[in-house]
Amino acid sequence: MTLQTRGNLLLLLTSFIWGTTFVAQMAGMEGLGPFTYAAARFTLGTLFLYGLWRYTKEARRKQGIPSGVKAGLVAGLLLFVASSMQQFAMQYTTAGKTAFITALYIVLVPLFASLLAIGGRVKLVNWLGAFLALIGLYLLSIQGAVVLNFGDVLIFISAFVWTAQILFISHFAGEVDAIDISFTQTLVCLMGSIMAAFLVEEPAWTPIAAAWLPIFYAGILSTGVAYTLQIVGQKYAPPSDAALIMSFEAVFGAVSGALLLGEHMSPAQILGCLLMFAGILVTQLPALRPAKKI
Repeated sequence: MTLQTRGNLLLLLTSFIWGTTFVAQMAGMEGLGPFTYAAARFTLGTLFLYGLWRYTKEARRKQGIPSGVKAGLVAGLLLFVASSMQQFAMQYTTAGKTAFITALYIVLVPLFASLLAIGGRVKLVNWLGAFLALIGLYLLSIQGAVVLNFGDVLIFISAFVWTAQILFISHFAGEVDAIDISFTQTLVCLMGSIMAAFLVEEPAWTPIAAAWLPIFYAGILSTGVAYTLQIVGQKYAPPSDAALIMSFEAVFGAVSGALLLGEHMSPAQILGCLLMFAGILVTQLPALRPAKKI
């Protein structure tokens, strides 16, 4: 197994965790404001990552890996801004349009990666895969006519911030300590979420305690594990591949919603899932070709 394939598999696992976390969010957000929910999950994620950071500190020091704290501060700021814009905008738009517009990073990442010369040349198959995935995500997410509003504009702007976060991680993931980045960015998101929760919401312990299970799932797996897997996976996967694979969380979210919440998937949504899967396969075709014999 090549390092790139291993990175792609880690990113696919990341998208699976993020997609299934959608079910946890649906359950955990009942009676909780978005920033209070985020503060609770980032608290658990920070505690988990702090333990991982302390446990592996000596081993990482012996390897001489440069610190990733400074990179984590910037990554955390980008992550907090993007997720906060998304949470705020969802008050004015639908979850389907949010998923679709956010996933414009499927196209934006290879575009800016090409312009900034990050991660090597973007190939034709990457553009083809992104195009298939975007059509698939449209069928999966959008129901009825598309009417843009204030929330959609905010989501569109946040797509550029998500793009910046993915490209930033791609640039630094192979240069500095991945555990440092993951722990620091989660801590930044925690601090930002706590401040936002007390500024615009009224946090209370009772609804937080009632939602402990989905908060635990989102905090440990989605925040603690998946964000770390994203950083490690992006060490080996080109930015265009990473963006496309991570967008597959929409498929896992739809499927887990159908299986666990009893949500109905229309034929168009099933076709959308297949097109997104086809988009990922197309981008991986060059890696699957056998090497030429000399």
